[in-house]
Amino acid sequence: MKLKYDVIVVGAGHAGCEAAHAAARLGAETLLITMDMNKIAQMSCNPAVGGIAKGQIVREIDALGGMMGRVADRTAIQRRMLNRSKGAAMWSPRAQCDRMSFITAWRHVLDRTPGLYIWQDQVVELLTEDCGGQQRTRGVSTLLGVDFEAPAVIITAGTFLNGLMHVGRTQIPGGRTAEAPSLHLAESIATHGIRVGRMKTGTPVRIDARSVDFTQMQRQDGDTDHHRFSFFDPEADNTAAQQQLPCWAVYTNAAVHDRLRRSLPESPLYNGQIQSTGPRYCPSIETKLVTFAERDQHLLYLEPEGADTQEYYLNGFSSSMPIEAQVEALRLIPAFRNVRIYRPGYAIEYDYFDPTQLHHTLESRLVQGLFMAGQVNGTTGYEEAAAQGLVAGICAAQKAGGDGTPPQLTRQNSYIGVLIDDLVTKGVDEPYRMFTSRAEYRILLRQDNADHRLTPVGTAVGLVDAQRREHHARKEDDVARLTRFIGQYSVRLRDINAYLEQAGLEPLRRGCKLATLLERPGISLTELCHVLPELRAEVDALATPPTDVTDTVEADVKYSGYTAQTQQDIARTQAYANLPLRGRYDYAHIEALSNEAREKLLRHDPATLGEAARIPGVSPADINVLLVLHRH
Repeated sequence: MKLKYDVIVVGAGHAGCEAAHAAARLGAETLLITMDMNKIAQMSCNPAVGGIAKGQIVREIDALGGMMGRVADRTAIQRRMLNRSKGAAMWSPRAQCDRMSFITAWRHVLDRTPGLYIWQDQVVELLTEDCGGQQRTRGVSTLLGVDFEAPAVIITAGTFLNGLMHVGRTQIPGGRTAEAPSLHLAESIATHGIRVGRMKTGTPVRIDARSVDFTQMQRQDGDTDHHRFSFFDPEADNTAAQQQLPCWAVYTNAAVHDRLRRSLPESPLYNGQIQSTGPRYCPSIETKLVTFAERDQHLLYLEPEGADTQEYYLNGFSSSMPIEAQVEALRLIPAFRNVRIYRPGYAIEYDYFDPTQLHHTLESRLVQGLFMAGQVNGTTGYEEAAAQGLVAGICAAQKAGGDGTPPQLTRQNSYIGVLIDDLVTKGVDEPYRMFTSRAEYRILLRQDNADHRLTPVGTAVGLVDAQRREHHARKEDDVARLTRFIGQYSVRLRDINAYLEQAGLEPLRRGCKLATLLERPGISLTELCHVLPELRAEVDALATPPTDVTDTVEADVKYSGYTAQTQQDIARTQAYANLPLRGRYDYAHIEALSNEAREKLLRHDPATLGEAARIPGVSPADINVLLVLHRH
């Protein structure tokens, strides 16, 4: 049996799968260790990928050469583009996936990745050695008594590190329902000075669809134009015609709330049983009752777990209440009058590591060769985990190989850059979830242009294969060609005014360039193709899927003014943001800094002035002090 590898990945969730796949693709002999080979890429909560800001992350993963988008496309049972009522910069793709097919599809990918091997076991200890006064990884030790060696180890253990589940007053050690926790590993890592914290998340009840009265619910179908996550995946063509399944909307009511309130003393969140911090943006149903006491109803979504199962996920009803409270409350909703469940909702507490002790490569500052990705960094969500796994896999492979430039992911070019920068410079005090509001340059970070922004980055690190590079080059040519046409083509009144009047839009008083017309609200490039034959011919001549090109070109035109202003803002910020700080100043003795700033700067030790500016508690006045010091 082989005991030495280039990279070892601990945990086969969404972070672990992306990390192992990326590392092996880059030539590192990689071992993926998981406690259960049948639960690889398990979707512990809702079997859905994407959503607001998250959909942008998945498209970025795909553009870089990762796999989450392709696996989601191949297993999707409902597809939607969210926020279509808003501008294109706010659009976000989402897909409901078949849970079991998702696992099978990921296993198919991993089993066919050269240089990637899987071992079923539990890691209990991080092995290190001294290297010039600092510790560096030597490998890991497992529950079966096997020592595997590698110069780079990636921890992607999710919620399994000392995981403890709560249903009412019942407590069960575990990382997921019916799965054992990972014990001892967090303590082994903590011995190296790595700070450990505790967080909480939860999941809703699972419902048997045969016991649901769907006539009492509102049906929600998916989109028919099938926006995908992947910019290029021939294998997804085989599933494009797969029948989409509906989701269903329903509301709680006052009777439901009264029943749940009676059991609040039995809720681990309110009786002191759970002390750790949970996500504000995805509260449990009992938290909603307390926080929004004035509301007499809350919206829930009943969503399918797969194409061949009766199991449904009740989105919006996350709970750690006693089982009887959950069931009795549900039966007060007309659609669930006779409901039967597969398992109750539960809360889970788990250990995580302080991400401010990481470099932007996600390598530990304290232990060379140790990388962290996913929920162990205090994040939540499949997409955030997969993005970190991809970056950690790339950087671990480069670490093991001794060369390579880390992927250039910044706040200016990607949501992934925002995610990692937030973790490393700001840290977390609750489970971190990506929002569009976290990205100050979000006008540039659209879902449609993720390939334009990041495929060159993926190519530079070696993850983008020749087929995808060729497809990307053709799309770039198509975008440039259509953009030139729109900028040059003049629209005549007789060609357009009838359409504008029919659409309830103000007619033109004189002809104009097509680009000028497209900047107007309510004007769609796709609709204009129906009334402008020359435009239709230009779109039909595209070498890549028209929708991919027209979405990008239309958004580029509509946001051109905002884009130019944002680029100017970036230039101004970068004039000082990259000024180096680390190792230059003793913050404890800079009296002009506020006390809080001195404390935070000493703790975070930011590499640049830009990083320092993003640390909570470091004010603009403190940044000016550092600027003055730099100039003198």
